[in-house]
Amino acid sequence: MLIALDKTKMLIVKLASTFLFSRFVTLPLVGRAFVPRFDGNVSEMAKYRPKTPEWFDTRKAAQAVAFFALKLGTKINILKATKLVYLADRLSIERRDHAITNDSYVSMPFGPVNTNTYDYMNGKGSIRQNEWSSFISNRAGYDLPLAKGVTLGSLDELSRSDLKILEDTWEQFKDIDKYELAEWTHRFCPEWQNPGESSIPIEFSTIFRKLKKSDPGEMAEEIAAERKLRLDLLAG
Repeated sequence: MLIALDKTKMLIVKLASTFLFSRFVTLPLVGRAFVPRFDGNVSEMAKYRPKTPEWFDTRKAAQAVAFFALKLGTKINILKATKLVYLADRLSIERRDHAITNDSYVSMPFGPVNTNTYDYMNGKGSIRQNEWSSFISNRAGYDLPLAKGVTLGSLDELSRSDLKILEDTWEQFKDIDKYELAEWTHRFCPEWQNPGESSIPIEFSTIFRKLKKSDPGEMAEEIAAERKLRLDLLAG
C-alpha cells in the first residue's frame, strides 16, 4: 500500500535525510549530537569509531540487513534499510516481546534508528567487523551492497520466526519509497521524538508502553538481564 503524504512535509524529510546521510557522521548515537564532517576535510573526528557493546549480535544484525538486500537483488539503500530493520524489530517486540537484533534505539531526524546496526552500516562498528563484512560489503554512496555469495540459505542466525517477521515487514513496506517510509515512522511510531539536529534515546520500556504491553518496566529489565547473560557467556 502507498501512503498519501503532505507534499511539504515529504520535501522536508527528503532534503533532511539526503543532507544528513551525505554530510554528517555521528558520535555514538545515544544522547549525542551530530558532528559535521565536511567533504575533503581529514580530521580526527572523521576517524572516530564508536564503541560497540560486547552484547551486540553483529552477525545477526548483518543478516537482517542482508535479508532485505536480497529482496532487492544485490544492494539496498541505507535509509530504506535503516527503516526496515527498525520496523522488523518493532514488529518482533509487538509479537514476541523481544527484538530480532536486540539493538539499542534512538530517535534521529529521519526516524527511529538501530544504534549499533547503523554504526556498522557506516563502517564504524568497533568489534567483530568480519561478522558484518561476511554479509554486507562497505557502504557505496547511499547503498549497502551484499557481500559476494550471500544467499537466503546463508542467513543461519535467523530463526523461522525471525524470517517470518522480516518477510511480513517486507510485504508491508516494500512498495513504499524510502522518504515516505521515514515519514511513516514519524507518524506511526509514537516512541519517536523529533530530536532536532541531535538524537534522543528510545528506551525499551517506552517501546513496550507504546505497544500497550502490560508491564513495560519489568520487560525492559528482562532485556537488560539477557544482555548481561550474553556478556557472561562471552566472558566464559
